[in-house]
Amino acid sequence: MKFLMKPLLTTTLAALTATFASAEVKWDMPTPYADGTHHTQNIRQFAEDVSDATDGEMNIVVHSGASLFKHPEIHRAVRTGQAPIGEVFMGLLGNDDPLYKVDNIPFLVTSFDGAKKLWDVTRPEVEKSLEEQGLMLLYAVPWPPQGFYTKEQITSINDFLGMKMRAYSASTSRMAELLGAIPTTVQTPEIPQAFSTGIVEAMATSPTTGVSSQAWDYTDFYLDARAWIPKNMVFVNARAFKRLPDEMQQAVLEAAEAAEARGWEMAVSETEEKTALLAENGMTVYSPDQSLARALNEVGDDMAREWFEEMGYDSSNQILEAIGR
Repeated sequence: MKFLMKPLLTTTLAALTATFASAEVKWDMPTPYADGTHHTQNIRQFAEDVSDATDGEMNIVVHSGASLFKHPEIHRAVRTGQAPIGEVFMGLLGNDDPLYKVDNIPFLVTSFDGAKKLWDVTRPEVEKSLEEQGLMLLYAVPWPPQGFYTKEQITSINDFLGMKMRAYSASTSRMAELLGAIPTTVQTPEIPQAFSTGIVEAMATSPTTGVSSQAWDYTDFYLDARAWIPKNMVFVNARAFKRLPDEMQQAVLEAAEAAEARGWEMAVSETEEKTALLAENGMTVYSPDQSLARALNEVGDDMAREWFEEMGYDSSNQILEAIGR
């Protein structure tokens, strides 16, 4: 009987090992934005690519619209292992590290080419910052250029005085202050109600968010200022990633590379399509005149100087030189 125990035990352990080796991996992924945004659409394709590459052995379940964690909670949730992967607006982390504010400085870059140069030079620093938090960057994708949504047309910088303006990051709060507005924190899913109840009277955001939140129901004017081109980033808990088998790690990295390339292309087409939709749904879409553009640029210059001082000369100067500023 003793002689039979060892083969039987060996067989049992082998079976258990095979079972665990072939066990499916399920990752819940919180995202803050609705299914209609190009970011969420891109993430769902990313998840599908990972599933296809692993023959269904790894499944990333996307929880959109802040349904699993609210936007400000996602970074901490992934860092502490409550979720293995997540997406956040990069500027949201500006209070943790001023590096994350760089693509939220108004008029620092106003084209996708400029935004890509900025990302190429800042990416290594972002990766390093996340690594220190136990996180690993997968990819980042831009929003369309940002503009201002208001109930009344903006013809002068003075029109912003006293306005309750939606803020969703340290940078947007500071911009509101410099404009003479009152920064008010409102998350994306809460935008329509915030306008209808008077909590906010203006917001600076993309045509994408304007369409997904049906801005024409609560605002009438869109100032297409093309002020800045911020990004969302997708990252993973580094320990959770390292626990994946090598082939799954490779699948995630390859899908992430494809998602970043695809996401930048989507953002370009998204800009034209969603801006047109705002007009088609009755909003007045207009550009700033020379005087207003100059005043807005001065706000951007002030924020750039403040960021330069906060970051320190060496780091900020390297970034600014790389984008030709």
